[in-house]
Amino acid sequence: MNPLCGRCNRVVYPTEKVNCLDKYWHKGCFSCEVCKMTLNMKNYKGFDKKPYCNAHYPKTNFTCVADTPENLRLKQQSKMQSQVLYKEEFEKNKGKGFSAMADTPEMARIKKTQDHISNIKYHEEFEKSRMGGEAQPHQPSTPTSAGYQQPAPSQNFQYESAPEPVRQATTAPPPSAGKRYRAVYDYAAADEDEVSFMDGDMIVEVQQIDEGWMYGRVERTGQRGMLPANYVEAI
Repeated sequence: MNPLCGRCNRVVYPTEKVNCLDKYWHKGCFSCEVCKMTLNMKNYKGFDKKPYCNAHYPKTNFTCVADTPENLRLKQQSKMQSQVLYKEEFEKNKGKGFSAMADTPEMARIKKTQDHISNIKYHEEFEKSRMGGEAQPHQPSTPTSAGYQQPAPSQNFQYESAPEPVRQATTAPPPSAGKRYRAVYDYAAADEDEVSFMDGDMIVEVQQIDEGWMYGRVERTGQRGMLPANYVEAI
């Protein structure tokens, strides 16, 4: 006799059966209890005989540790080691006048955004100055100065030919199209066709596979692969 599914209580046939957590499931019913993302035997986490994804796995509470003499000695030793390391770092950075800042993905994204804004401001100022330079030859001139205005066309031609590569760069199409997503959790690839990323990474060139998975490229590392849809958000 065929068993019943642990979620929908319907008959599970051998071709669609998943045996896990002391229950039988349909492949489509074996999903996270919170976000309903479809799971498999590689990426699920069981708690109280129920499947969860990595992001919604219930957090366990730590038990209280007694302050035994051994624990107090280890605590005091760790505190002394922390003070020694702090003094060593302080002596190394003494007199430098600044503190080192880690090049995190968030800091790299902010720096890239600032460079992009500066580039836009530069081209706006350049276009304003160029339009002002082109309007000068149309101003009326006196008959006595007509002979001296003859070189103006050649000067104007040289002025406009120099910044031509800059205008091409501003009108170039973006490297990727479609929606952009930002990671809201860290994710480590569980299979060869998946991709790892960190919280704050940008995911581009996204293609929706189903309601639980999508395919895309991590902008920071350039790697492509499958990723869970509930670990990212559209921007």
